[in-house]
Amino acid sequence: MEPGFWIGGEFEDSVFEEGPQRRPGPPAPYRAKRCEPQWFYEETESSDDVEVLTIKKFKGDLAYRRQEYEKALQEYSSISEKLSSTNFAMKKDVQEGQARCLAHLGRHVEALEIAANLENKATNTDHLTTVLYLQLAICSSLQNLEKTIFCLQKLISLHPFNPWSWGKLAEAYLNLGLALSASFASSQRQNSFTSTDETIQSSFSHSGKDYPLCFPETVPESSVFSVEASGSNGQKTEKAFKNSQNCVSGRGEAVLMETQMKACASLIRTRLLLQFTQSQQTSFALERNLRTQQEIEDKMKGFSFKEDTLLWIAEVMGEDIIPEKIKDEVHSEVKSIGSAALTALVTASSKEFEDKWFRKIKDHFCPFENQFHTEIQILA
Repeated sequence: MEPGFWIGGEFEDSVFEEGPQRRPGPPAPYRAKRCEPQWFYEETESSDDVEVLTIKKFKGDLAYRRQEYEKALQEYSSISEKLSSTNFAMKKDVQEGQARCLAHLGRHVEALEIAANLENKATNTDHLTTVLYLQLAICSSLQNLEKTIFCLQKLISLHPFNPWSWGKLAEAYLNLGLALSASFASSQRQNSFTSTDETIQSSFSHSGKDYPLCFPETVPESSVFSVEASGSNGQKTEKAFKNSQNCVSGRGEAVLMETQMKACASLIRTRLLLQFTQSQQTSFALERNLRTQQEIEDKMKGFSFKEDTLLWIAEVMGEDIIPEKIKDEVHSEVKSIGSAALTALVTASSKEFEDKWFRKIKDHFCPFENQFHTEIQILA
């Protein structure tokens, strides 16, 4: 055959080489590499930078577990800047560790800055969910109810069928209501004392004499506060103050009642989601589900809503609880859609969230404001 007409290919030399000969007898037993506890504290002479940084991270993790937060922060900080930008997973874990240590050390502003940076760099729904839980932990440690509520609202906007988040949101609203109630009560007491002092001062100043404002300890408290202004200017001042106080009191009561309405609606939403998952659970999971539902029922008694009102709120808060929709949410794949698209999935403000979930309920009660005021009892 002439050159150039050969069709095919040449054989590799390795084809004709002899293969490895098998040793007679049974094969050697497999020996897994065994690491002793805290092996990373041993002296290691590794030239691999990644391995050295990994060992430092393990040391930081152990220090954090031992609640040695200053030591853990030092370990995390020593490797944060040295990590390659391509090692995204470890860099994210280290920064999260830094934020948690800072929160435990009372440096919440720095912790929130790191969490915000992680949120901006999140590239999929799992990353974003983890960061939002981190922010929630920091805000809870800070005991800032408004920021805690907003973190929970962002989590719910990302996972609207998670009963845990709704239950925590209801708890946060209840705590906010208690805080507002205490604040308004304290403010009213302060205003009452201020009004009395002004009234008494006006009474003595208009009498033409400068009497000292001191009363014997045996004088009943009611007699002190019953002193009336003798001049018309004192009466006008007292009347204006009372009108202002009533206005502030009315606004405060409305805010409190709206907060209780949101807490009630969130509890109902939690119960509806627990009832939906109840048929799919057994053993301890079912027991915990039923126990939580009973706890919700006990809390609901404190609101003193009428039964038909509770049923209507349940209808509103359960409009989107459809089996197919929840199944798609639970079994949905992790969405890697980039930072900009992820931002669109999360509520931009607390007002936006509350308008979406509570506006219909709030608007329903507006024409019947007096009835709404009598139906809701502020939890003490």
